Amino acid sequence: MIKIQEKNRCCGCSACVQRCPKQCIQLKEDSEGFLYPEVDQSLCIDCGVCEKVCPFLHIDTPVQVLDVWAVKNRDESERLRSSSGGVFIALAKEVIRENGVVFGAVFDEKWEVKHIHAVTLDEVYPMMGSKYLQSRIGNVYKEAESYLKQGRKVLFTGTPCQLAGLRKYLRKDYPNLLAVDFLCHGVPSPKVWRKYLDEVTTRQGGGKNSVLSHPIGGNGPIRSIEFRSKSSGWKKFSFALPLSEASADGDKNTVLLSRIHREDPYMQIFLSDIILRPSCYACKCKNGVSHSDLTIADYWGINQLMPDFDDDKGVGLVLVNTSKGKSCFETLPLERRKSTLDEARRFNGGFKEHLRVHPKRRRFFERLDSCDDLIEWMELCVKPSLKNRLYGKLRVLYHKIRRNKR
Repeated sequence: MIKIQEKNRCCGCSACVQRCPKQCIQLKEDSEGFLYPEVDQSLCIDCGVCEKVCPFLHIDTPVQVLDVWAVKNRDESERLRSSSGGVFIALAKEVIRENGVVFGAVFDEKWEVKHIHAVTLDEVYPMMGSKYLQSRIGNVYKEAESYLKQGRKVLFTGTPCQLAGLRKYLRKDYPNLLAVDFLCHGVPSPKVWRKYLDEVTTRQGGGKNSVLSHPIGGNGPIRSIEFRSKSSGWKKFSFALPLSEASADGDKNTVLLSRIHREDPYMQIFLSDIILRPSCYACKCKNGVSHSDLTIADYWGINQLMPDFDDDKGVGLVLVNTSKGKSCFETLPLERRKSTLDEARRFNGGFKEHLRVHPKRRRFFERLDSCDDLIEWMELCVKPSLKNRLYGKLRVLYHKIRRNKR
């Protein structure tokens, strides 16, 4: 029986929930906003299936990377709509062309993130772009299994732990499954995101709880959300939030809240590792453990490694992990440059399996429910201490002196 005693031992993949033969496991949200399984012991038959499909209880031997590539989608409009090089949409178009099914993450009617399946390109497009939230998996492992058994090609995209959960749930390899994960920084709290959105729209005049309108065609203030807008370029990506604001005469105007990611409170606290799920600080599914066929990411540092390949519109990194992934990757309409794993690791923190638990994490969540001004609390928590600020200034001065001596 699944029993979570240490929260860093559960990634929330929901494989146990979907595989339970008695359907007696539910995911419940804790005080930090993360989902964990709870078993109805009155229905449990103690068959142990839930434990057998847990990717944290049964960690696989990692697969070795076969090839490393820097890539750009040849369709510039698709690349600009993507977070980096436009690899996902190229993969999805190929699968849809073959009457396949694509699984990925989209915003729901509350601007939270969930996994769904798509059988048309129109259904795929909302999956494009990074969404810095942990998506709710729901029953998509079951849906994917059904399509695989029908013989249809399935592209399943997700975090490394979600892919590891899918593999454990399926309990066998399917030749028609293409599993694609990404270099994951970690997943932040959906509860923090909800409170942040509420506060942003309230400040803008949208009113409390007005964020609950549907993303497509809703009447609420939020028109769309982009965590990785390239309006200021790929390397200085922005958090963009177009809002509808009522004027004095009742007309609605669109106000664009757009900030470079380093200046947005939510992005700052996420990238500072304060609001990550406990399991993310010691991830057990990265670097080949998920057995994904391909791993995709931003190719940070490409401007130093291959400056002639960088146009600040996004360059993707692709790790080819299996022969199946290799045969699929070779068919894609991408500009590509061969690279190495050492070069890719040099600039991308997503390879790190272990992160330091931020010293302010516990205090942040303890005050989360009671703080009247979440944005102010976020800004206070990410503000460096006086000691760190002085250390930073001394480092800048040291490097400046060294440059002047050369």
